[in-house]
Amino acid sequence: MTEPRDVVEQQLAAYNSHDLDAFVATYAEDVVVHRRKGDLRGRQALRDTYAGQFAEGRCRAEIVGRLSEGDWVVDHEVAHGLADEPVRVLVAYRVRDGLIDRVDFLN
Repeated sequence: MTEPRDVVEQQLAAYNSHDLDAFVATYAEDVVVHRRKGDLRGRQALRDTYAGQFAEGRCRAEIVGRLSEGDWVVDHEVAHGLADEPVRVLVAYRVRDGLIDRVDFLN
């Protein structure tokens, strides 16, 4: 069985290398992403949302802290390339059956 921290780390590596297929592959088919500007539901919505950022190669996340307990991994991230200045955010990932099935942006 894959550890939740390993899955989240794979997701981060794919995000930072702008590998959309590898990024989406770390998520469950029915993933739910809770964000301030609206929820995303499903892998296809995730792909559609991130495709432009990845194609432009403008996004990168730096982890400044990580906690985990059970199925949950919480990262303190600094996101670059999404705004004029870096954006600091807490992101909670729930991993079940080796895939991320829920994400909560806590900003």
